[in-house]
Amino acid sequence: MKLYDLSRFKGVIVAMNACYDEQGEVNPGAIRKLASHYTSLGVTGLYIAGSTGEGMVQSMEERKLVLQSVMEAVGGETTVIAHIGAASTRESAELAGHAERVGADAISAVPSIYYNIPESGVERHWRTIIESVSLPFIMYHIPQTTGFRVSLELLRRMAKLDKVIGIKVTTESAYQLQQFKMAGGDRFLVFNGPDEQYLAGRLMGADGGIGGTYGVMPELFLQIERCLSEGLIREAQSWQFKVNEIIAELLQLPLYAACKAILELQGFNCGRPRSPLEPLSEEGRRQAAAIYEKIVRFTAETKQAGRP
Repeated sequence: MKLYDLSRFKGVIVAMNACYDEQGEVNPGAIRKLASHYTSLGVTGLYIAGSTGEGMVQSMEERKLVLQSVMEAVGGETTVIAHIGAASTRESAELAGHAERVGADAISAVPSIYYNIPESGVERHWRTIIESVSLPFIMYHIPQTTGFRVSLELLRRMAKLDKVIGIKVTTESAYQLQQFKMAGGDRFLVFNGPDEQYLAGRLMGADGGIGGTYGVMPELFLQIERCLSEGLIREAQSWQFKVNEIIAELLQLPLYAACKAILELQGFNCGRPRSPLEPLSEEGRRQAAAIYEKIVRFTAETKQAGRP
């Protein structure tokens, strides 16, 4: 029996970009400003220190500082999920303990990275993390970066644990997402990962989505969600097409750097991505500025549609 209010995790959850200062150090002020901005727009929640949040290129203390800064800004106002995945189980458990102490609403983790860990090892890794705290746990399935594929058998075993409330599915297969939802059952959440198929994932059973490009155009994803909730599927589709037009252009550039350049134009200076993630060239910055103008235009259209 799940012990948590699962309704707090359904809908649009922004995977926040990392925020650095001019010296490349974590910038708590910028983090608080950005987190407050998303909360003011009415997103369901924030996902911290995942791929978009550059958690894997930050130290343990930096990851703790990032989460602490988010909680200072929006703790209790919106749902906060802390990604605590790390190479070692010990590090993940330490980050989980910190997340619990600062008041995060849930933790999430990829399988252990770098080593080719068998399914039994991944299960042991996740179970150890889960047992270290009282927070609900969300598995993160992203095989293109971890090299590990969650099987239906592993998902069924994990879903039986009271603290395991869901899985983020970052694959291009909406079929796999639907199979995970069926295997997990009604009290098990599935989060769509690929931003370009937010609507498809929702229609195939996802309870919401967690995505990085949400951060530069949250109003558009909120518009898809509103249309979907009102049964306006064709209208939701038209907004997803607009989102995908933007994503297609973003993918021509170093993604995290492009998103940060757009956030800067929106008034949120998050610095540059941390090496080895690629920076933007001057031409790339010009392209990002053109994408920003398109986002501004599409966002204005959401207001004209009569759904603030």
